[in-house]
Amino acid sequence: MPNQLRPSRAVWPLVADIVIVVVFAIIGRASHGEALSLGGIATTTWPFLVALLVGWTALFAWRAPVRPVRIGLPLWAVTVAGGMLLRVVSGQGTAVPFIIVASVFLLLTLVGWRVVATLVRRRRQPARSAA
Repeated sequence: MPNQLRPSRAVWPLVADIVIVVVFAIIGRASHGEALSLGGIATTTWPFLVALLVGWTALFAWRAPVRPVRIGLPLWAVTVAGGMLLRVVSGQGTAVPFIIVASVFLLLTLVGWRVVATLVRRRRQPARSAA
């Protein structure tokens, strides 16, 4: 399985994505002077975590979780759109600046770590001989 991770190795990319969403919520709450209580963080985080998990499931992301274009971009789109939709349904705010900041932060992080991992993996692969 050269381009795919074994299911047990796909756990770390999922954990990385979850940590990214939680960090996003913590930074957002802190920047607005909101309480960093577990309940407050959970309230801000859950719509994006649910959307992230839906994205992982819909994209079968565990098959190739590190691929930036095949997984990263669609996962980002599902996470942002789904998270915003769930925020609206649950009565939470979706002001335009929040949508922009969330979109940019999650794009840079959810796709960004995958780009870095891909570049590192390619750099570590032995050069193929031009036979």
